[in-house]
Amino acid sequence: MTNPADFESRVTRSIQASIAVKELLLHDREVVSLVAKVSQLMVEAFRGGNKVILFGNGGSAADAQHIAAEFVGRFAFDRPALPALALNVNTSCVTAIGNDYGFDRVFARQLEALARAGDVAVGFSTSGKSANVIQAMATARKIGLHTVGMTGSSGKALQAAVDYCICAPSTETPRIQECHILIGHIISELVEQTIFHEEGRLSRP
Repeated sequence: MTNPADFESRVTRSIQASIAVKELLLHDREVVSLVAKVSQLMVEAFRGGNKVILFGNGGSAADAQHIAAEFVGRFAFDRPALPALALNVNTSCVTAIGNDYGFDRVFARQLEALARAGDVAVGFSTSGKSANVIQAMATARKIGLHTVGMTGSSGKALQAAVDYCICAPSTETPRIQECHILIGHIISELVEQTIFHEEGRLSRP
């Protein structure tokens, strides 16, 4: 029979590992500066009538739609909706494009249809090697989008493909994704507070 104390120690180690990576994140001035810059970039995009478009695969797909929902719904208080969408949620588009053009095109093709200059494209890839995310960034740049990558410390390929790349200080997928959702929440909070002010006092963009 499994020893409950052993499970508890493993739980403790996992929490400690997550905290350790977030401590590294806290003290990485480059990452902190990039998160601030991306938040400001999104504020200006929303104020200019543009939208944020997010995408990723697997757990990163879940992160993309989670953050899109924070903008379209709300983060901390009631306010007007902000235009954001996750490209991975439309299974008919994803499977049709994957079947007809190849899986590498599932996000790029949707950007061709939905994006316009001034929008912000946010691609999540823990490895930084996801071919469909990198190809989407090439398309985004051609259209005139601002491009943001969310990856881990080894995500050099994605880093080279975007204007801003926020690299979580880890090579472990769970720890990277935990950082990504924290960063997504911080950006959501900063954008919401900046556009609509604190404590629910509303101001139109």
